[in-house]
Amino acid sequence: MIATRRALLGGFAVLPLAGAFPALAADERDGPAAAALDAQFARHGPPAMASAVVGRDGLIWSGVRGVRRAGADEPATLEDLWHLGSNGKSMTAVLYARLVEQGRANRGATLPELFPDVAVDPALQAVTIDDLLCHRSGLSDRDLITPQVMMAGHTDARPTRDQRVDFAAMALGRTPTGTRGVFAYGNGNYILAGAAVERLVDAAWEETMKAELFDPLGMTSVGHGAPKGDNPWGHRSVGDQLTPVDPAGIADNPPFFGPAGRMHMTAADYARFLRLYLTEGAGLLRPETMVRLMTPPEGAPPAYAYGWGVQPGPRLGHDGSNTMWHVTARVLPAQGVAILSVANHFDRGQAANHAMVEALTALYARA
Repeated sequence: MIATRRALLGGFAVLPLAGAFPALAADERDGPAAAALDAQFARHGPPAMASAVVGRDGLIWSGVRGVRRAGADEPATLEDLWHLGSNGKSMTAVLYARLVEQGRANRGATLPELFPDVAVDPALQAVTIDDLLCHRSGLSDRDLITPQVMMAGHTDARPTRDQRVDFAAMALGRTPTGTRGVFAYGNGNYILAGAAVERLVDAAWEETMKAELFDPLGMTSVGHGAPKGDNPWGHRSVGDQLTPVDPAGIADNPPFFGPAGRMHMTAADYARFLRLYLTEGAGLLRPETMVRLMTPPEGAPPAYAYGWGVQPGPRLGHDGSNTMWHVTARVLPAQGVAILSVANHFDRGQAANHAMVEALTALYARA
């Protein structure tokens, strides 16, 4: 269930971190945004979907429709947790940027500098952390994320930090099949970035994310893996039949995948993160750092920078999925608006989320 779907799409005023952000507003059942949500939910039919619009000062609109599990009656709510898949990649990129600002990491560090005790293949000697975070390292998931690696990850009971040590040794010790500087989307890039963070701070990536990103932004709902408890479940489909996948079983990529996108959270907490790009870093990062995180490296298209597809404007966009959930996010800094839509089924969710983001962009992101 490797996350492979990406939407490569394409403001600023410094505000306090968590304190200025209000709680997620009650679902607004009237108005054009609510009507758009009704229409896309009815048209595409994911079990549940939630959408939100955030501005520089906080949430502008939010709504949710559907049930947590197909065949059941329990409604989804705005307080529910949603799996973000690869849309967590930009969070890993922000974490590394924060460590650079703190003097705990170096911008442009090479793989031998990041992994001094690992044998790095000669073809990877010049690859940098920026190459990893912009998917231009030459590494390929086809070589690194094999079915055998996936199955071993699901049964490995060791701490994720130990698992990523082994992944790094394996990935860096073999000759890449791609070319440095050429875009090739790969989860392995971000797993390596997370492993590098763990060496730099001598702590698990999960712990460092919480301390350096989630806690300062007031993102209290974040967890890892498929959300459990009274929350939506992801769904598989056979033909037209939707089957909810119990999060107590294999309902996500293995734990070592974390830095590449294995997080869940409320729509409100995801909006808190997206607001960084509307507020010059919201005090968490310097404005010049935020500009760099939205600027693709020079080279052949597509334009991709630090967890985002980038179009002129800039307009940032990304999709995430572990094949059982789907999320779409779009950020328009110049208009001061970010839009997100999440669903607990991939195929139906992708269609619904894309259409909903387009509708909300037309409503809220006027030039």
